Amino acid sequence: MSMLAIIPARGGSKRLPRKNILPFRGKPTLAWTIEAATASGMFASVVVSTEDGEIAEAARSFGAQVLDRSAVLASDQARVVDVCLDVLDRQAASGMAFDQICCLYATAPLRNADDIKATAAPVLAGEALFALAASRYDQPPHQALRLDPDGHAKPLLPELINCRAEEIGDLVVDNGSTYVTETTAFRARRSFYGEPLSVHVMPRERSVDLDRPGDLALMNYYAEHPGS
Repeated sequence: MSMLAIIPARGGSKRLPRKNILPFRGKPTLAWTIEAATASGMFASVVVSTEDGEIAEAARSFGAQVLDRSAVLASDQARVVDVCLDVLDRQAASGMAFDQICCLYATAPLRNADDIKATAAPVLAGEALFALAASRYDQPPHQALRLDPDGHAKPLLPELINCRAEEIGDLVVDNGSTYVTETTAFRARRSFYGEPLSVHVMPRERSVDLDRPGDLALMNYYAEHPGS
């Protein structure tokens, strides 16, 4: 069995420009994900998909293969699923076939090799076709309020708003770091969500997704205070 790691890393991020290669503890953010993928020992190939020359250079310097991404797939409207399908198609055209793929976001540098292995384990064991890394909510998600343009709020899930937490059960959320799927199922579903779906619950300190300036400070705090 052969697994491909795909790291999507476009250069045009808006909320936090250049987030995929911002310096984090002496290395570009992207490097931590490449190194975690390599350290896991799970992958036949680690591929970074990007349209950006600087990101490509950083990826190669840390040992990843680089596939140039088209402008269409680097737009704000492009889906990561389509980026991964593009990588699969181009690898297949080169004679490379993979049984599973693992999509790793470069903006989750605190996710480690053990997290990758734990997420992938149920798929490799044939217990699930899809798996992802998740984290727990800080607040009860069933009490979410949707803000209207006039500033008023309404329950997002009115039928659940008055339920006690024990009535709802244990809820987790995709933490935006790690996705694993069997290749045939991924092609058919064109999604990282399918059944059966397994989750690996990561602690808060490894689940920070770099998307806003304050996230970088939070990541540095957790890196310096593991387990806090």
